[in-house]
Amino acid sequence: MAKGADHQAYIGLGSNQQHPREQVIQALEALDKLPLTRLAGASRLYASAPVGPQDQPDFVNAVARLSTRLSPLALLDQLQALEQRHGRRRLRHWGPRTLDLDLLLYDDAVIESPRLRVPHPEMIHRGFVLVPLAELAPALCLPDGRHIAPLAEARRGDDLRLLLP
Repeated sequence: MAKGADHQAYIGLGSNQQHPREQVIQALEALDKLPLTRLAGASRLYASAPVGPQDQPDFVNAVARLSTRLSPLALLDQLQALEQRHGRRRLRHWGPRTLDLDLLLYDDAVIESPRLRVPHPEMIHRGFVLVPLAELAPALCLPDGRHIAPLAEARRGDDLRLLLP
């Protein structure tokens, strides 16, 4: 990626369909190929129980850090296109999915639009987001000044299991 005004974005990844571990690994590789973007880091993979309906398999989750020159909405468009390439179908709220990509943080921005809310409004309630995020960026703070590490520590009791390589 050429030099320019790079932004730091954190992406939550999840899958519980069609070989979830491979879906997440392939998505991490694809994130590094997005326009004007490079993968700057990734957490290890974790397994977690589904949020919402429990009649579905556990998820494989991770968090990625991107360095990007895309705007937040342009990045969202790229993430949604990547979900579609992985066969994402939105049949049921919190239902099973081949790939779910959530824009968690974008620099220190607070965004409230019909299409995008950053920081992701549910991230502080989800161990499968906070624990890998704290692993990747332990000194990170939310735009409101809260540190990620203690938020993650409070969620370590969630049903979250580190997956071995």
